[in-house]
Amino acid sequence: MSVSIRLTRRGSKKQPYYRIVVTDNRFPRDGRYIEKIGTYDPKREPSLIDLDKEKALDWIKKGAKPSNTVRKIFDIVNLNQ
Repeated sequence: MSVSIRLTRRGSKKQPYYRIVVTDNRFPRDGRYIEKIGTYDPKREPSLIDLDKEKALDWIKKGAKPSNTVRKIFDIVNLNQ
């Protein structure tokens, strides 16, 4: 089982916000996930990022691979991988 940390889209048309979730790669983008570890709202100025850093680091230690977008979010919140 390959586990990744990625975004799932929420919100209405033209008003997106995202959940940062840990999921199996076989599941669809907005489908089932293992654990929610944060949220990302790009519509706010500045963008609102709420992330549980301890859970994120724990999943990375277990072998979860963040997507490119999530990796950029981790850089913004200074999450040392």
